Amino acid sequence: MKAEFEALYRDHYRRVFGLCLRLLRVPVQAEEAAQEVFVRAYRAFDRYDRGQPFSAWVLGIASNHCIDLIRRRSREADLFGDVDIEGAAVDAGSPDALKALADAERTEEIRAAVAALPDKYRLPIVLAYYNEWSYDEIASELGITRNHVGVLLLRGRQSLRQSLAEESPS
Repeated sequence: MKAEFEALYRDHYRRVFGLCLRLLRVPVQAEEAAQEVFVRAYRAFDRYDRGQPFSAWVLGIASNHCIDLIRRRSREADLFGDVDIEGAAVDAGSPDALKALADAERTEEIRAAVAALPDKYRLPIVLAYYNEWSYDEIASELGITRNHVGVLLLRGRQSLRQSLAEESPS
């Protein structure tokens, strides 16, 4: 078991660290979180269903752990605000900015812009686009409604579009 887990660690550490870094934004904290994720995964390895991809399992552990860390930093109400306030600020009819930006191959600018987002927008965006979670999974993990997830994702994409437009006036 130990040799099998060591191989999985080597194969998946970079992706787990990348997710932790996107969620926590601080390299030292992300490294500590990634190490803790693998400690937790090792302790629970006997419960891992080998019929499922290891990456999905370990990234789920990473997402949960990082979100718990972020929640400890700030009370949930302060982090996510009020759905009515967020909804009122939504500009209807916005195109899907994240896909358009990715197609423009501005990966580094996008990463920097995502990292600069406030937690309440960055968390859902990372979970939805990097970790490929559904709205329902994000809502369950963050303790908010599915509709609130949609609003936060839309506001986050709008912030990204505005931030990237300011950097590149063309």
